[in-house]
Amino acid sequence: MSKTTFIIAVLWVSTSNFALAADYLSIAEGPAIFYDAPSTKAKKIFVGSRYLPLEQVVRLDGWTKVRDSSGKLSWVAKRMLSDKRMVLVTSALVSVRKMPEAEATIIFQTKLNVSLEWLEDTHTGWIKVRHLDGATGYVKTSEVWGN
Repeated sequence: MSKTTFIIAVLWVSTSNFALAADYLSIAEGPAIFYDAPSTKAKKIFVGSRYLPLEQVVRLDGWTKVRDSSGKLSWVAKRMLSDKRMVLVTSALVSVRKMPEAEATIIFQTKLNVSLEWLEDTHTGWIKVRHLDGATGYVKTSEVWGN
């Protein structure tokens, strides 16, 4: 690739509506239909509920290609998505603790496939989360998906 072609390609990507990202988002108001292509005429794959965390892979006008916790890729109408960051519990039972430490007091416990709001990364292997009922605490990053 020549230097000129490379510069043109970089300018095209940076100024187009096409974007690659590793951002996390969630379903805003459920249910949201997931498609195999960016069109309502495409094959419907499944339906996701409110607060389902997703990884944004590609963004186009009106559509976002997402990856779910199982690794499957699909398309969702952009209007169905929220910037609210959620994580999904991936362990059978998770203890949410008062401090980001294994010995800290347990605030509450939650089960597999429950969505929790992501609040902050402690950069210690723990993240701060909030349950939908308002309780907050810390969970190991290895016990959730979407962080």
